[in-house]
Amino acid sequence: MSGLRPGQALRYKISLAEPGLDALCREFWEHTAVGPVFPEYLFSLWSSMRATLPLLEAAAERARVRAPADPVCAQLVPYLLKHAEEERGHDDWLLEDMEGLGIPRAQVVSRLPPPDVAAMIGAQYYFIAHAHPIALLGCFAVLEGSPLTEPDLAGLAARAGIPRPLLRTLDKHAMLDPHHRDDLDALLDALPLAPEHEALMGLSALTVVEQLGGIVERLLALAEAGS
Repeated sequence: MSGLRPGQALRYKISLAEPGLDALCREFWEHTAVGPVFPEYLFSLWSSMRATLPLLEAAAERARVRAPADPVCAQLVPYLLKHAEEERGHDDWLLEDMEGLGIPRAQVVSRLPPPDVAAMIGAQYYFIAHAHPIALLGCFAVLEGSPLTEPDLAGLAARAGIPRPLLRTLDKHAMLDPHHRDDLDALLDALPLAPEHEALMGLSALTVVEQLGGIVERLLALAEAGS
């Protein structure tokens, strides 16, 4: 995209697709029945979060294999491994938060994942294996691009009747994700990207936006049914 650095170009593509998702998310967070549905939201989030580390490791391994003949992959490997370490254990934080809400850990880990979450994660494995591991950066540009803010979380805690300490994982990501976003943008601007790399990241990002919209629509339907 002429005149824009790769990080800016990817953010611009996402910004064109996100208004619908943002509206759905706002409707869910402000719904009068968000409290009763919040455990289901946390389960969906955990189902995605538990796949973060394996996805990063799979992308790093694929990039490592391609690195001798692919300078983009050669630079991706250290970033992906570093980010994997930064994400390690975050799904356990969420399990602990859920236990604080009275949801037994064994109940969470024994449940089948929501099909829409599994589809979102599965698409990334496909892109990594059959296109290029750079695709995962498009996914993370969305997932870490617009974390809930402090006012968002304070309002959620009040509306849902959730003790603020039990939003620890969301609080931590509100602080961590902006740094991850900046790291990703810096990497994108340093990589020797070709147009096909940028196109794939855009496809991955827009796929995630669409899939997240479906997940939020499911949660909204549950809220409507319970209101």
